[in-house]
Amino acid sequence: MKKTFGTTVYKVNVDAGFTCPNRDGTLGVTGCIYCNNDSFRPSSCKPALSVSEQIKNGIAYLSKRYRAEKFLAYFQPFSNTYAPAEKLETLYREALEEPAIIGLAIGTRPDCIDKEKLALLESLTEKHFILVEYGLQSIYEKTLRFIERGHDYKTFLDAVLMTRDKGIYTGAHLIAGFPTETREEMLSMADEISSVRPDFLKLHQLQVIKDTPLAEIYRENPFQIFGYDEYLDFAVDFIERLSPDIVLQRLFATAPDEILIAPRWDKSRHEITRDIEKRLAERDTFQGKKCRALHNIGRV
Repeated sequence: MKKTFGTTVYKVNVDAGFTCPNRDGTLGVTGCIYCNNDSFRPSSCKPALSVSEQIKNGIAYLSKRYRAEKFLAYFQPFSNTYAPAEKLETLYREALEEPAIIGLAIGTRPDCIDKEKLALLESLTEKHFILVEYGLQSIYEKTLRFIERGHDYKTFLDAVLMTRDKGIYTGAHLIAGFPTETREEMLSMADEISSVRPDFLKLHQLQVIKDTPLAEIYRENPFQIFGYDEYLDFAVDFIERLSPDIVLQRLFATAPDEILIAPRWDKSRHEITRDIEKRLAERDTFQGKKCRALHNIGRV
């Protein structure tokens, strides 16, 4: 992003009041079993405020703290394409009216996209950077059923295929540590995602958050959660197997202490990033060193 825009680009979080088909009853369940949006929603991100007000507040904070100059409006909580295209256009264009906003990052589900919405986003790419981040969480059907995700892996592949070659950047989100998967299965997701080739990837460890069905499962039958050193090794192993063409946006999660049950590492973002980089250096390795798809990469 810095190479493209000449300066560091920061995300301004926006809560536009969306829900998702896995929470409003459309899919017959009440949400993914791990989901509590308070685990990643910044305090400045309040749906009671308009999109433009949230953006102005976020820019003011980031400008003061980091001397930031350019920003992406990050539509983050829930599924931010889960509305008619007309409503989406109004919200997206309101965000883009702020001069410092150079584009959008839109978090959504792969089952909440269609040709009409993609045509809207494609029209916005003429002047703006547009990234759609598709929540996938796992490539394994057994895990998607366990977490009550409400869609299968093919739905994600279809969404990436529809999005590709429209000037829209694609992102994927994976969670490592579900009790349905072995360590090798988790690492194999790096091989698979390398063959799919999204532009960006977010990876983080499974966190057990208060007031979620997963918290009840963990309380009644505790399952193994990544320890700190164990996750450092896992992250490095995953990075080695991931294509160097995929930009890593996230390698861990840090939910607020007041709602986090496990794992409790008591580490700051800076410390975790530092320790992953240190572990990479100690092992004399780097992203893509063991990428199995590197010389035989296919696109969806």
